[in-house]
Amino acid sequence: LNVVLRRDAMRQLVLSSDLPGPVAKTVDLRDPMALVLIRDAVVRFMTPTPEVIRVIAEPARGGGVQIEAAIDTGDLYAAMIEYGLNILWLSLIISVITSVFLFLAVRRLLVMPIKAEDARRIIEPASRIRELNEAETTLRDLETQLSQSLRQKERLAQLGTAVAKISHDLRNILTTATLLADRMEMVDDPTVRRVAPKIVKSLTRAVNLTEGTLAFGRAEEAAPALQLIDARPFFEEICEGEQLAVAQKDVTIRHDAPPGLTLRIDPDQMHRVIGNLIRNARQAIQVSGGAGEVIVAASDIGDAWQIRVTDTGPGLPPKAQEKLFQAFQGNVRKGGTGLGLVIASELIRGHGGTLTLEHTGEAGTTFLIHLPRSVDAG
Repeated sequence: LNVVLRRDAMRQLVLSSDLPGPVAKTVDLRDPMALVLIRDAVVRFMTPTPEVIRVIAEPARGGGVQIEAAIDTGDLYAAMIEYGLNILWLSLIISVITSVFLFLAVRRLLVMPIKAEDARRIIEPASRIRELNEAETTLRDLETQLSQSLRQKERLAQLGTAVAKISHDLRNILTTATLLADRMEMVDDPTVRRVAPKIVKSLTRAVNLTEGTLAFGRAEEAAPALQLIDARPFFEEICEGEQLAVAQKDVTIRHDAPPGLTLRIDPDQMHRVIGNLIRNARQAIQVSGGAGEVIVAASDIGDAWQIRVTDTGPGLPPKAQEKLFQAFQGNVRKGGTGLGLVIASELIRGHGGTLTLEHTGEAGTTFLIHLPRSVDAG
């Protein structure tokens, strides 16, 4: 609005115009402090209302001793906004360019070498710089120890699962043998009566050992050796053996297989499956305190075979039904491990079939084994 130039003792009015109002403030820029300039800029930015200020500064290029100017802050405020927007856009452009270069650098120096690295290969020190070589040597030692530890844990997990499954079925076999050995004590032969208690004690210790080694991991069952067998004598053998294992005659175990029915199964694995289901049913009936019956029925439905194991027990509680085929969680009786149904289900899957809970309630429980005729076992 007004500009006054001072040369020595002379003052020259370079620009003159009417002021829209009184001078609100005087600002001296001849020897400013940074904090003062920042403070004034923030205050001006926060005060958009136009006013007249007086600015004192030194002329450029020796134009005089002092120059004074009256400025309308409305134009100053607009210039500050424009300058801020220009800096904002410039900052965004610089940030985008920097981000692109940073992305390319990280990808080139870190990501691509990691992707190309074989995870199974242990790093070998190759740097000629002593510090980096020491770091690579330390990393190699750590990778070696970690790899050995992981392999050992994997083998132990598989071994633990195998031991758990073997121990579960072996415990059932030894329990049957123990009950049969108990009956040997009733034989009149002196030699048998003398040896029978020792056999019972040995079998009892073996049962306790198997119960103490139960664990669960991730071992796979062997593929079934499928063959055609006559179903009737197969079920008769299983039911007779399980019936002999019943101490009290309050549980009847029988089968209902039609004559001439043939099944394509692995006899050993299916014996384990049916045996586990019968023992679970028998124990459920015995826990209820009453008499009952376990029936193994088989049928041919054309494109598949179906085997049902039905009992007249009290049924499964809802909590057991939710985790029926989960190891150590689907057990019903106290002291059970819940592995029986897990093992049975895995063996049936190996046959290409399914094991499901068909029905449970106060009238009893039925498990259904579905074995398709055309199956890629495994």
